[in-house]
Amino acid sequence: MNRVALVTGASRGIGRAIAAELAEAGHAVCINYLTHRQEAETLAEKIRNHGGNAIAVQADVADRAAVETMVRTAEAELGPVSLLVNNAGIAGQIQFQDITDAQWNRYLGVNLGGARNTIQAVLPHMLHEKAGCIVNISSIWGLRGASCEVAYACTKAALVGLTRSLALELAPSHIRVNCVAPGVINTDMVQVLGQETLRDLAEQTPLGRLGTPEDVAHAVAFLASDKASFLTGQILAADGGFIV
Repeated sequence: MNRVALVTGASRGIGRAIAAELAEAGHAVCINYLTHRQEAETLAEKIRNHGGNAIAVQADVADRAAVETMVRTAEAELGPVSLLVNNAGIAGQIQFQDITDAQWNRYLGVNLGGARNTIQAVLPHMLHEKAGCIVNISSIWGLRGASCEVAYACTKAALVGLTRSLALELAPSHIRVNCVAPGVINTDMVQVLGQETLRDLAEQTPLGRLGTPEDVAHAVAFLASDKASFLTGQILAADGGFIV
């Protein structure tokens, strides 16, 4: 089976590091992006320049038709997807009583609905081959909850339930489904918290530092590898011990 990975939300941050690591491990990579076209295409070009194979494809993962088109494009240019990494997500701080219908539905549509759309798009081939790997990116806030980030935490908790339930359903077809729950990772997304808050979060982390996108990418690459061939339905917290 050809090793073709689709990584959603892969133009920057954690997704970018995951795509780069999977390419280094020998996967052809479809780099999904929504708005950051230049960053995605630059990464794809870098991978190709280093002897790998990669394409950048725009799609809003909340849009089922767009996801279907993206997967068909990946299949045509790289081959059928054998590894799916659901990384695309949105986050933000807002008190629960102030969340509008539009905001609530967008969180659900991207963080949870996006995973459903991509999984359903790649699953027919995996079921036919009776092989494949899915890695969902949740969050420690989906495991412990987060004040003023209820919508985000709810959707990330739902990804944990999705992972465990789908792992049971797909195990007879030899398709593994696992999840990585990152801790506080030093990306553009967390910079809005301010340096003082980030210092406090680093101090709250037993290992004494914020995580890097590469820390998460290493965890994903492990779960996608043959070394994890007997692992399914697992939630791996890449968090420096934050929620031990």
